Amino acid sequence: MSTTTPVNAIEREQEIVHNLTKIQHTVDHLKGSNTARLVAVSKYMPAEDIEYATKTGQTHFGENYVQELTEKSQKLPKSIDWHFIGHLQSNKCKAVAGIPNLFIVETIDSAKKADTLNKACIAVERKDKLKVYVQVNTSGEEAKSGVEPADALDVCKHIKENCPALELYGLMTIGMKDRDATNNPDFEKIVELRQDIKSKLNLDVFEASFGMSGDYEEALKDGSNNVRVGTAIFGARRIKQ
Repeated sequence: MSTTTPVNAIEREQEIVHNLTKIQHTVDHLKGSNTARLVAVSKYMPAEDIEYATKTGQTHFGENYVQELTEKSQKLPKSIDWHFIGHLQSNKCKAVAGIPNLFIVETIDSAKKADTLNKACIAVERKDKLKVYVQVNTSGEEAKSGVEPADALDVCKHIKENCPALELYGLMTIGMKDRDATNNPDFEKIVELRQDIKSKLNLDVFEASFGMSGDYEEALKDGSNNVRVGTAIFGARRIKQ
């Protein structure tokens, strides 16, 4: 039996490595002295694609669904830093908390959800505090998850004071789709909130996560600490089966 790697697999690896390397260089160039990381969004992508991406030194990967994240985390190297970036249901908190190399949950949208995740971390005897971002609905869209900007401070304060198993790490916003990235009001609002809350809660580290495939360059210029890029790395997402 031949052990030669199929040509299409070789081409796929080359495509991902090429795309990701280019984006990594762009991120490094645009972030300047700012602390910023690139998260490769691997939603619906097979484990093989993620393995190809790790060959560039990429360690941060984002997943939207708990079951998919759980399966991939068990199959792929423990050196990967997973980001949960989808809507987190309360009944899935224990499964998420049980993933040892989960770097952060980016989508805490209420004090109640924070409490549930905190209890889950304690229940599974998680070794280290789990980092969390509070998701903020900066665009005011009804269909979008996230706390209102005016409520962000209260939720952050609640986490800091009442959730000992969680580490309050920053804010996240998705922003309105197809909005002009230049002078983007969603970007401006999340940066303003980051500075205000960091000061009021006396936090050493407090990040702002914003920017995706279509606007991550402008987001980095505006001070994002965490950009999430999927399509520009892996191509169009596969349809969930």
